[in-house]
Amino acid sequence: MKKRRLGKTGFEVSEIGLGCWQLGGDFGPLDEQQAGQILNHAYEHGINFWDTADVYGDGRSESLIAEWHKHHQQQDIKVATKVGRSGRLFPDKFTKQQVKSDIQASARRLGVECIDLIQLHCIPPQMLVDGEIFSWLQDFKHEGLIEHYGASVETIEEGLSCLKDSELATLQIIFNVFRQDAIQELLPKAASNDVGIIVRLPLASGLLSGKFSAQQQFAESDHRNYNRDGQAFSVGETFSGIPMNTGIELVDGLRQWVPAGFNMAEFALRWILDHPQVSSVIAGASKPQQVVANCLASAKPSLSEVTHQQLDGFYQQQVKQHIRGKI
Repeated sequence: MKKRRLGKTGFEVSEIGLGCWQLGGDFGPLDEQQAGQILNHAYEHGINFWDTADVYGDGRSESLIAEWHKHHQQQDIKVATKVGRSGRLFPDKFTKQQVKSDIQASARRLGVECIDLIQLHCIPPQMLVDGEIFSWLQDFKHEGLIEHYGASVETIEEGLSCLKDSELATLQIIFNVFRQDAIQELLPKAASNDVGIIVRLPLASGLLSGKFSAQQQFAESDHRNYNRDGQAFSVGETFSGIPMNTGIELVDGLRQWVPAGFNMAEFALRWILDHPQVSSVIAGASKPQQVVANCLASAKPSLSEVTHQQLDGFYQQQVKQHIRGKI
């Protein structure tokens, strides 16, 4: 597994990371044994960057990671978690003390005194503009509660607001073949500010795996069932904001550019990795074999410049018009 520098953190992280939302059960039931197998496979295949949040299963994801650490004692894993979406804070109850309390609770669940990386979790945009919350995080950093901080955002505008903070170490964004707008301004500016880019939704909630059909069914607890039209949270967090059946048709249109020796998921992940500003792509996995499959993209050759140009044209002409919500 190749590694890349994660911005100001200085951490050398695997370019394919592990998204741990699924450990909370938000993609359907997943027992502790399955969770342990997923974490084992991630570690065995060189994935040393794991991304979670306090609200994934109401802390279950963090606790499962801590349980794994208790039995393995591996020091080279970097765990990033998030704060800001609990009912104690979101949407309008943010105070410095409550943010600190939520971070302390995450630290306890993770079994650490200092969290490697805390990220603001898609908090109200005006708070990012005001900027006071960044001074809170700076204080928590100086107190030793967190080692570094970043932000996870939903839009390009929110990301640019975060980049105004000089101590911001990372920025987590939606970025994939179906969401390409960050290329123009956000990625270059992040690079110039030494801010590591963490990519989520690399396969657009599974659409870009190329395995879905119009008859695809999801568990009742899976956000791809209950949030496909933005009923629970931002519509952009599910299928990158594209209606599922439209996305399936668009994936069929992409197949013509998939090189020999690639499957659709490898093609989609490789496209992201071809952008040098990206530090790590956090790909989720609900089965151990999916961890292995995600890792394969790291060893694939870069796509050609011609292919990148074709995908840019495809996005501008065929995809962008179908994205719901702000980009």
